[in-house]
Amino acid sequence: MQRIDLRDASGTCSASVLPEFGFNLFQLAVAGNEVLWAHSDIEQGIARPSGSGIPILFPFPGRLSGSTFTWNNRVYSLPNDDGLGHAIHGFVLDRAWRVVDRQSSEVTGEFQASLDAPELAKQWPSDFRIRCCYSLQTTGLDARYHVENVGSELLPCGLGTHAYFRLPSDVAATGRCLLQFSAESHWQLDNMLTVGDEATKCANDRHEQFRAGIAIRDLQLDDVFSDMVFVNGQATAAIVNQSAGETMTLTWDHHCDACVVYIPPHREAICIEPCTLVPGGFGFAGDDEGLQVLAPGESFEHRLSIVLKG
Repeated sequence: MQRIDLRDASGTCSASVLPEFGFNLFQLAVAGNEVLWAHSDIEQGIARPSGSGIPILFPFPGRLSGSTFTWNNRVYSLPNDDGLGHAIHGFVLDRAWRVVDRQSSEVTGEFQASLDAPELAKQWPSDFRIRCCYSLQTTGLDARYHVENVGSELLPCGLGTHAYFRLPSDVAATGRCLLQFSAESHWQLDNMLTVGDEATKCANDRHEQFRAGIAIRDLQLDDVFSDMVFVNGQATAAIVNQSAGETMTLTWDHHCDACVVYIPPHREAICIEPCTLVPGGFGFAGDDEGLQVLAPGESFEHRLSIVLKG
């Protein structure tokens, strides 16, 4: 499997991308400190596509109820692969992308349904193109995700990223790691699907705990949050490693007003997953949950950054 290695001009930051495996950026190191977690088999293409690095989730992040999707009175059959009978995480995280530009510290990949997976014409209402550019800086990564409706019908869609951020292997150090983010609403789940048509407000004490920083050691999370708090158009989440004196900060723009936070069973990582819509939001038929509906030729671009500082 092709692997693309990147390095910033100073030599401080490095990263590796697998274009043939969903354009997954599975390694990111700053001053020799690995930021991301990935399964040891990922370069062989046999690891779970959503289980390592930074999977890209499009045209829907999270789960859709069941294995069909109805849009404009037409029913589309979808793969159901979450073990519960639901379609999950879209179509692009496990397929081969094309590399359209490559430099020493930057790489751009592209996936277009009609070119790269023609069978998707029967599974989604319109043709789409998604382009991702990863660019290294001295302290981390800048990412741009450009989505365009290149078909002739309306394109309902949502975009998310599913980054696995590495936690310390030392138990004592993990106990001194804090998670920080600020969201005003929390969604209830049933069979791993959001239920109801609106979120509940986070309890004041819970909101304050997450804002100030809560010990990851004490958390069990696979939760959906929304109404993220934006400051100057940016939302942030951070992992504070008090033992190492390091902070990883994930920053993203206004396109993603929802965020899933997940700690996998192995507890070697924590996932912070900004999403343009609440997972399952296609079932609500409204824009309040962030569903994008692009007319032919329309597009949007989402940006995020990952920074590690001591």
